[in-house]
Amino acid sequence: METCRYRSAAGRLFFGAMLAAFVAGPAWAQSPILMKLGTPTLNDGQHEFLKRLATAIEKDTGGRIKVEVYPASQLGPIPREIEAVQLGAIQGFISPAEFLEGVDPRFQVLSAPGIFKDMNHVDRVVKDPEFRKEFYKVGAQRGLRVSEAFLSGPTAVNTRKPVRHIADLKGLKLRVLASPIQMEPVKALGATPVPLSLGDVLPALQQGAIDGVMSVMPVLAAMHYYDTAKYVSETNLSYAVSTFVISSTWFNHLPPDLQKIVNDDTLRVGDQMHPWVVDFYYAQKKVWNAAGGEVIAISDEERAKASPPLVAVAARVAASKPPVEAMYKVLEAAAKRTQ
Repeated sequence: METCRYRSAAGRLFFGAMLAAFVAGPAWAQSPILMKLGTPTLNDGQHEFLKRLATAIEKDTGGRIKVEVYPASQLGPIPREIEAVQLGAIQGFISPAEFLEGVDPRFQVLSAPGIFKDMNHVDRVVKDPEFRKEFYKVGAQRGLRVSEAFLSGPTAVNTRKPVRHIADLKGLKLRVLASPIQMEPVKALGATPVPLSLGDVLPALQQGAIDGVMSVMPVLAAMHYYDTAKYVSETNLSYAVSTFVISSTWFNHLPPDLQKIVNDDTLRVGDQMHPWVVDFYYAQKKVWNAAGGEVIAISDEERAKASPPLVAVAARVAASKPPVEAMYKVLEAAAKRTQ
């Protein structure tokens, strides 16, 4: 009788343990969900955004999502990182929107010249509800979920020899992003656009294979380009907009509550980045000068004269593809609403 009672009690304990295990799920199911975030740059606004986002998501999910940040292309060259996000091997990636042009040509419109008046105008445009409604759809059919966009900086030209006037760009070989809406205006200025991956830019500049680089001051200073090419000419003819994309494959498999946290934190953190980016921009100008570089300001008069022809070129590029033209018009309308 005692043996029967013992076996019965043991059976109930065994059944209870099995039920608890079933309800709780296997041990691996309780492990944090990994979220790897990549960017090609280091110690700039994009890197700062990822660090802030990582802190927010880990805190707000109570550790259910573990976030790892990989700057300076640690997860591979830019095209490989983007492909990995599409496949879900990397969960998030941030870069200027033009780098994503190969996935969807509509991404390139943000680099169109003449759209933005100044840095604060960029902030107002990218937060415009109608713009967000349309732009955040871009790339959705190719595995990317656009989740945030904010200022990277005004476009500048970093050169080995000084460019004090827009006319001085004529004949120069300039590294650009492989985006028609950036390449064609460069041609219109009389320069030769040379698309190069970020890892190839500095060696090409050092060897004289290119004369300069179109980029933004925070990236140039953070990566010490002043050691090779000391001159930065602030053309401000266009602006770079950092665009954060999340893997749709990964995001769609998250529980609804985690989806909401990731989405809300991304928007909140990104929308708070603008003051930091602007302050960082001016700080990096001081860093550049302190390192022996020279920052050259192109006059407002020259920019005003150069802009209309470049706007016309960008509009023609956009018109060559109806989806790009439609997005270009959405951006133009947002820019007008937020002036």
